Amino acid sequence: MTLPHLDAAAVLALGPAGAADAMQQALREGLDPSEGVARSFVDVPAGELIVMPAAGARHVGVKLVGVAPGNAARGLPRIGAVYVLFDAETMQPVATLDGTALTTLRTPATSIVGLRPWLRRAEGPQQVVVFGAGPQGVGHVDALAAEVALGAVTFVVRTPARVTLPADGPAAGAAVLATDDPRVADALRSADVVVCATTARTPVFDSSLLGDDVLVAAVGSHEAEAAEVDVAFAGSATVVVEDVATALRECGDVVQAAAAGVVAEADLVPLAAVARGDVAVTGGRVLFKGSGMAWQDLVVAEAVLDHAGAPSQ
Repeated sequence: MTLPHLDAAAVLALGPAGAADAMQQALREGLDPSEGVARSFVDVPAGELIVMPAAGARHVGVKLVGVAPGNAARGLPRIGAVYVLFDAETMQPVATLDGTALTTLRTPATSIVGLRPWLRRAEGPQQVVVFGAGPQGVGHVDALAAEVALGAVTFVVRTPARVTLPADGPAAGAAVLATDDPRVADALRSADVVVCATTARTPVFDSSLLGDDVLVAAVGSHEAEAAEVDVAFAGSATVVVEDVATALRECGDVVQAAAAGVVAEADLVPLAAVARGDVAVTGGRVLFKGSGMAWQDLVVAEAVLDHAGAPSQ
């Protein structure tokens, strides 16, 4: 039998709500992110190979991510990825999936799981500011639109002229502003949700501009030296993380806030606790910091497989 390959269209057909529901259900059923294997990095001549394995009751999976910084000059994407699923009992390959599309889908869905209890308390259309207009920035708008009514959506980028937004969908027709545009400050003052999906190494906004009940998702980095959100915001917010140990190792937004003494390890709220409903949902600022974990890819890949009706063994 030919090994099925689920292309980008088949992966994205699950939708962000379907991916979020799958992860939330897995966490409610006892999946423990702390038991996952950390990603590994292999230096190669063109850049880097990232290996992200995970094991579950039904399947074992691994995402292979190639990072080639020189691809911009070639007119190629900087990142390419493939996902491979194996049957958990026989360890025979079951399917391959477009790994880039899988990442595009599961990352915003994870943010939704982390912020969902607060989003569901929201009243009226939500004003959204997104730093970065790539697949993750647009994907977060799609994911938010599946959860709440959206008001104005503003993308903030370094070079607006290079941005092409989708012709339809929630991001269509959104404002695109340069980072130094004075209107960015106004957008931040009225924002209900802010998404950071950039490659920035330093904070992308001044948190003093934000309101008292704003929700922020920061997903652009997985390095202790990089942070999209300033220490002051982390210190003022409920901080939700995928896994406490992982956040203190990989998430610069959290690592730097902890080093500054404004966030303690005991203050960090695990994603599983949010998914199970074990967290008091009150007013105030909330920061979800995600670095992307291999268990998310496996859970969503299985959901994609089921949605597509592909053989599971």
